[in-house]
Amino acid sequence: MLTLLSLFAVSFLAATILPLSSEVLFGALVAEGYGLGSLLFWATLGNTLGACVNWWLGTLLRSNYFRFEDYRWIRIKGEEIERAGVWFNRYGKWSLLVAWAPVLGDALTVFAGIARVPLWQLAVLAGIGKFTRYFFIAKIATTLIN
Repeated sequence: MLTLLSLFAVSFLAATILPLSSEVLFGALVAEGYGLGSLLFWATLGNTLGACVNWWLGTLLRSNYFRFEDYRWIRIKGEEIERAGVWFNRYGKWSLLVAWAPVLGDALTVFAGIARVPLWQLAVLAGIGKFTRYFFIAKIATTLIN
């Protein structure tokens, strides 16, 4: 159980803005013969919840407590963010399927919070992408073992 909890924790932290990777641990556990269903569940859950933390950070950036206009070094105006948010909600939220991608995925999930994408949509779309990525890693790991 400690192994699965460790996988959850590493997967969670790797999905936040911290520079970590969970793929190596996941692949190693697959290679050691741990149950694939449990590994997929815990890694996907941790990674998806980490994306939700990024979304929450994005909502904080969009809140009344942080106003982009108050910072001269930020060259984005509130109305530009509003337009980008409308566009992202209409056309761009499907990009959350690739929220597993290094660096880009973190930025997408933070922007989803700024754009006010509903949390359930972020969780579903990012979760599907993250599960698919882990499933693909599992297939590669089992192929290399055999």
